Amino acid sequence: MFRLPRPPAELSRTEFTVMLAFVMALQALGIDAMLPALSDIARELNVADGNDRQLVVGTYLIGMGLGALVFGFLADRFGRKPVVLGGIGTYCLFDFGCIVVNDFNTLLMFRFANGMVASAGSVVANAIVRDRFEGDAMARVVSMIAVVFMIVPVMAPSIGQMILLFAGWRAIFGMMFVMGVLMFLWVLFRLPETLAPKDRQTLDVRRIARNFRLVMTNRDAFGYIFGAMLVFAGLYGYINCAEQLVGEHFGQGQRFAYVFGAMAIFMALSNFVNSRIVERFGARRVSHMALLVFVGTAGLQWLAAAWAPNNFYLFAPLMTVNLALIGFLGANSSSIALQPFRHFAGSASSLQTTVRVGGGAVLGAMIGAAYDGTARPLAMSLFFSSLLGMLLILYSERGKLFRRRKETVPQVED
Repeated sequence: MFRLPRPPAELSRTEFTVMLAFVMALQALGIDAMLPALSDIARELNVADGNDRQLVVGTYLIGMGLGALVFGFLADRFGRKPVVLGGIGTYCLFDFGCIVVNDFNTLLMFRFANGMVASAGSVVANAIVRDRFEGDAMARVVSMIAVVFMIVPVMAPSIGQMILLFAGWRAIFGMMFVMGVLMFLWVLFRLPETLAPKDRQTLDVRRIARNFRLVMTNRDAFGYIFGAMLVFAGLYGYINCAEQLVGEHFGQGQRFAYVFGAMAIFMALSNFVNSRIVERFGARRVSHMALLVFVGTAGLQWLAAAWAPNNFYLFAPLMTVNLALIGFLGANSSSIALQPFRHFAGSASSLQTTVRVGGGAVLGAMIGAAYDGTARPLAMSLFFSSLLGMLLILYSERGKLFRRRKETVPQVED
């Protein structure tokens, strides 16, 4: 009988980082590779309203948030590896559905489902990291994963635009299908299971409800979960309207993929810098400083949108700074919020990701839908969401920023 080779007991740090980064990158590929194709999709599928094309991205993001609520619990019950493989396999199936669809509403249904199963990668990857690392060391590993992961937002729009030169938008989904198959095989043959059998939890409704309550009532985590949601709402709002704002309003249609990718490079660089400094300065100090600067830069973006609404060379540097600052916020906020929940990291990661991505996606869709042909709605949203996020983090930190402190770990039944 044919038997699959046994995965190694433990991967090298390099392979571990790269593998999890590309597992998570399948999710990002489904967003960024599509951006140059939105106008082609709208034209071929007879989408009348110009802003409706954003739903190709928005429904995917909302699906990601809702799917995240499920996969962490499954990973705590059945183990990390089976859930990752299941997510990638169904990701490929829904990509195939998007290839053959001929109706816009059906495409949106497949995109929503595709986003749901794509969330398995990011949720379970965070839990896998939490299985092996904790504290600032976890933040460093998450940042290194983000450095590799950010290759996708940098390159995906250009890849999508290149595919459009030789084939239609359906070929972009074909590329995503192939990438999914390759990742399925890599995980199948190389990823060891990281959840110890003794730490597996039953799918008990009372236990799940208790874990939810512990996550949502833990003051140390609350502000970071919802603060990150608000910051990511601004990011998703930008992604939703970027093709229209940058390509049409600022007249960068032919260069859109390169502009978007260039901005994403700075997100990758900031994640790399974060991975080098977070253990020295602490995740809290780094993220607090980044959020303060974010609020200030978003305020300048709002002023620029009001006083020089058509000046791309004012908009682009400020937007780039805000995107770069997210590199100091995402990994650190996630690590801080997960720290108290060692015994049910999958469940905690699910709830955290659902709030951050799902809530952020809904708010981001509203921000994108508010697009009025200028950068003003986006700039205002970036400012107010980051300001409110800062207030929530102040709540978690009891009014004091820039300090290291021990986490309060909830008592959990075995």
